[in-house]
Amino acid sequence: MSVVFERKINYYETDKMGVVHHSNYIRYLEEARCFWLDEIGMPFSLLEENGITIPVLGVNCTYKYHVTFDDVILIMPFVKEYSGVRMTVGYNVEDKKTGKTVLVGETKHCFTSKELKPINLKKVAPEFSKKFENLKKI
Repeated sequence: MSVVFERKINYYETDKMGVVHHSNYIRYLEEARCFWLDEIGMPFSLLEENGITIPVLGVNCTYKYHVTFDDVILIMPFVKEYSGVRMTVGYNVEDKKTGKTVLVGETKHCFTSKELKPINLKKVAPEFSKKFENLKKI
Protein backbone atom coordinates (compact mmCIF):
# COMPACT_ATOMS: atom_id res chain seq x y z
CA MET A 1 0.00 0.00 0.00
CA SER A 2 1.47 3.29 -1.12
CA VAL A 3 0.74 6.30 1.10
CA VAL A 4 1.49 9.91 0.19
CA PHE A 5 1.56 12.62 2.84
CA GLU A 6 1.20 16.14 1.47
CA ARG A 7 2.62 19.10 3.40
CA LYS A 8 2.74 22.82 2.65
CA ILE A 9 5.82 24.68 3.84
CA ASN A 10 5.24 27.46 6.38
CA TYR A 11 7.17 30.73 6.35
CA TYR A 12 8.52 30.21 9.88
CA GLU A 13 10.17 26.95 8.76
CA THR A 14 12.55 28.76 6.43
CA ASP A 15 15.97 30.15 7.24
CA LYS A 16 17.73 33.41 6.38
CA MET A 17 18.31 32.12 2.83
CA GLY A 18 14.57 31.53 2.37
CA VAL A 19 14.80 27.73 2.22
CA VAL A 20 13.43 25.17 4.65
CA HIS A 21 15.87 24.74 7.52
CA HIS A 22 17.24 21.19 7.50
CA SER A 23 16.09 20.45 11.06
CA ASN A 24 12.43 20.75 10.06
CA TYR A 25 12.61 17.63 7.92
CA ILE A 26 12.83 15.45 11.03
CA ARG A 27 9.44 16.82 12.08
CA TYR A 28 8.04 16.32 8.56
CA LEU A 29 9.11 12.67 8.58
CA GLU A 30 7.37 12.15 11.92
CA GLU A 31 4.20 13.80 10.64
CA ALA A 32 4.31 11.55 7.58
CA ARG A 33 4.95 8.45 9.71
CA CYS A 34 1.93 9.22 11.94
CA PHE A 35 -0.25 9.81 8.87
CA TRP A 36 1.05 6.59 7.28
CA LEU A 37 0.27 4.54 10.40
CA ASP A 38 -3.27 5.96 10.41
CA GLU A 39 -3.71 5.13 6.73
CA ILE A 40 -2.54 1.53 7.11
CA GLY A 41 -4.90 0.98 10.03
CA MET A 42 -2.36 1.03 12.85
CA PRO A 43 -2.54 4.50 14.42
CA PHE A 44 -0.23 5.21 17.33
CA SER A 45 -3.27 5.33 19.62
CA LEU A 46 -4.18 1.72 18.72
CA LEU A 47 -0.62 0.51 19.19
CA GLU A 48 -0.39 2.28 22.55
CA GLU A 49 -3.76 0.82 23.64
CA ASN A 50 -2.13 -2.55 23.02
CA GLY A 51 0.92 -1.63 25.13
CA ILE A 52 3.24 -1.07 22.15
CA THR A 53 5.53 1.90 21.56
CA ILE A 54 7.85 2.53 18.62
CA PRO A 55 10.72 4.76 19.76
CA VAL A 56 13.10 6.28 17.24
CA LEU A 57 16.64 4.91 17.43
CA GLY A 58 18.15 6.98 14.65
CA VAL A 59 17.50 9.28 11.72
CA ASN A 60 19.40 9.59 8.46
CA CYS A 61 18.65 12.22 5.82
CA THR A 62 20.29 13.07 2.52
CA TYR A 63 19.21 16.45 1.23
CA LYS A 64 18.96 16.59 -2.55
CA TYR A 65 17.09 19.79 -3.40
CA HIS A 66 15.69 22.77 -1.51
CA VAL A 67 12.11 23.94 -1.08
CA THR A 68 10.86 27.32 0.10
CA PHE A 69 7.84 28.98 1.70
CA ASP A 70 4.52 27.96 0.17
CA ASP A 71 5.98 24.97 -1.69
CA VAL A 72 4.22 21.65 -1.19
CA ILE A 73 6.17 18.47 -0.55
CA LEU A 74 5.02 14.89 -0.94
CA ILE A 75 6.40 12.37 1.54
CA MET A 76 6.16 8.67 0.73
CA PRO A 77 7.02 6.45 3.73
CA PHE A 78 7.61 2.72 3.36
CA VAL A 79 8.94 -0.22 5.37
CA LYS A 80 12.56 -0.67 4.36
CA GLU A 81 13.51 -3.36 6.91
CA TYR A 82 11.46 -5.28 9.43
CA SER A 83 12.46 -8.05 11.86
CA GLY A 84 9.68 -8.00 14.46
CA VAL A 85 12.02 -6.36 16.97
CA ARG A 86 13.29 -3.51 14.79
CA MET A 87 12.00 -1.61 11.79
CA THR A 88 13.49 0.89 9.37
CA VAL A 89 11.07 3.27 7.68
CA GLY A 90 12.29 4.80 4.43
CA TYR A 91 11.08 8.13 3.05
CA ASN A 92 11.12 9.67 -0.38
CA VAL A 93 10.32 13.38 -0.33
CA GLU A 94 9.47 15.22 -3.55
CA ASP A 95 8.55 18.75 -4.55
CA LYS A 96 4.93 18.45 -5.70
CA LYS A 97 5.28 21.12 -8.39
CA THR A 98 8.56 20.04 -9.97
CA GLY A 99 8.73 16.34 -9.05
CA LYS A 100 12.34 16.83 -7.94
CA THR A 101 13.61 14.68 -5.09
CA VAL A 102 14.03 16.92 -2.05
CA LEU A 103 15.20 14.34 0.47
CA VAL A 104 15.83 10.64 0.85
CA GLY A 105 15.76 9.49 4.45
CA GLU A 106 15.11 6.79 6.98
CA THR A 107 14.21 6.40 10.61
CA LYS A 108 15.22 3.36 12.64
CA HIS A 109 12.87 2.08 15.34
CA CYS A 110 12.43 -0.71 17.82
CA PHE A 111 9.26 -2.04 19.39
CA THR A 112 8.87 -1.81 23.16
CA SER A 113 6.35 -2.29 25.91
CA LYS A 114 4.98 0.77 27.72
CA GLU A 115 7.83 0.21 30.20
CA LEU A 116 10.26 0.61 27.27
CA LYS A 117 11.38 -3.01 27.41
CA PRO A 118 12.14 -4.45 23.94
CA ILE A 119 9.50 -6.77 22.53
CA ASN A 120 9.16 -8.97 19.48
CA LEU A 121 6.04 -7.84 17.66
CA LYS A 122 5.80 -11.25 15.96
CA LYS A 123 5.16 -12.83 19.35
CA VAL A 124 3.34 -10.03 21.20
CA ALA A 125 1.05 -8.78 18.41
CA PRO A 126 1.18 -11.04 15.36
CA GLU A 127 -1.69 -9.16 13.65
CA PHE A 128 0.35 -5.92 13.69
CA SER A 129 3.52 -7.78 12.75
CA LYS A 130 1.88 -9.27 9.67
CA LYS A 131 0.85 -5.80 8.45
CA PHE A 132 4.40 -4.47 8.74
CA GLU A 133 5.81 -7.62 7.09
CA ASN A 134 3.38 -7.24 4.19
CA LEU A 135 4.43 -3.59 3.71
CA LYS A 136 8.15 -4.37 3.48
CA LYS A 137 9.62 -3.43 0.12
CA ILE A 138 11.41 -6.27 -1.56
